[in-house]
Amino acid sequence: MIVPTNLVKYGGIIALLIGTSAVTAKTSSSPSMITKPALVTPTHLPATANLVSLSEQHDISLARNVIEKTRGGEGDVSLSERLKIGSYFALWYILNIVYNILNKKYLNVIPAPLTVGSLQFLVGSLYSIILWQTKLRTAPVLTSQGKSAVNKVGFYHMSGQELSMVSLGAGPVSFTHIVKALEPFFSAVVSAVISGKVMHPNVYLTLIPVVGGVAYACLKERSFSWLAFWTAMGSNLAFAMRAVVSKSALDASGGELGENLNSVNLFGLVTCYAFVQSIPLFLLGEGLSFIDLWKKALAASSTSNELVRGLIMSGLFHYLNNEVMYLALSNVHPVTLAVGNTMKRVFIVVASVLVFRNPISVQAAIGSGVGIGGVLLYSLTKQHYEELEKNKLQEEAAVVKPNNRFGMGRK
Repeated sequence: MIVPTNLVKYGGIIALLIGTSAVTAKTSSSPSMITKPALVTPTHLPATANLVSLSEQHDISLARNVIEKTRGGEGDVSLSERLKIGSYFALWYILNIVYNILNKKYLNVIPAPLTVGSLQFLVGSLYSIILWQTKLRTAPVLTSQGKSAVNKVGFYHMSGQELSMVSLGAGPVSFTHIVKALEPFFSAVVSAVISGKVMHPNVYLTLIPVVGGVAYACLKERSFSWLAFWTAMGSNLAFAMRAVVSKSALDASGGELGENLNSVNLFGLVTCYAFVQSIPLFLLGEGLSFIDLWKKALAASSTSNELVRGLIMSGLFHYLNNEVMYLALSNVHPVTLAVGNTMKRVFIVVASVLVFRNPISVQAAIGSGVGIGGVLLYSLTKQHYEELEKNKLQEEAAVVKPNNRFGMGRK
């Protein structure tokens, strides 16, 4: 097998990332932030919501702020608006599918997932810096609090992506995405443990088909790999912790992060921080072995120009995929986004099977279908109860206001 599957080699790195994440998450959540979780409302600054939403739908409700700020509420959508939203989703799917295929293709040629992942961060960072330097996009400015917040989010973004890269390199793309369907489960657990956010019991019940479906899909799977499994699980944990800890950091900053911090600028900054933090990781995990792997790849088939071009394209597709996701996010309701994100994973699994001809057993197909369907059910149920909670708080606020006007506030 071309891709290294030595658990000892990557085991220390996985433990280091998750251990550091756990310590940082615990220290980042002060007692004042883990009492009763505040409902995200349009009164928060857009920058706060945008940065928190960097977690790819681990907590879709946090994106409600971006949506309400951008759209000003729900209403009739014109034909041109529908076409624009449809083009965003189509482009998001295409970029995501192409990225996953290119990524796997070059990981098969150069089995150094940590180094390739770091190079992809570098490409995304350079893309953002070029846009800022050429004035094609207004450059963001961070305060000291903003730098601290983005630094923390960058660490979790880097950890989750690098672990995903190891998983994608160690097994089929379809297998990794089946395991990553467990993202909502990790999000719910981490939110409850670290931030004290407890959801309605019915929301937790919807996680049963998610966990059960993924477990059934992995059981006796032909392409099962322990390295791919555990790194995908570690990626789920890192991304879930990113969502929770980033919110804590942003709450502590009071929203004073800086200037020109729209969603794409914030993602560019997070990518820059993630690249810097990934350097010691790939040096520790793979070091100079990347040079030997590069020489072997050149000797096998390709020219250096082709390899360099392929790595640049994979990094660019990774970055643009996330940027287009935010364009889609700012134009649709969270429920629509939840459905779209679920369908995206289905398309990736199908496309990877068609391109790489990796066989999937009937059991794996059934299990993944149940698991991915459970993710959709979880998202819809979660949105439903958050909407009920929001309406309840609005009703309570409407009752308190008139009473306070006549000096009859609650005691």
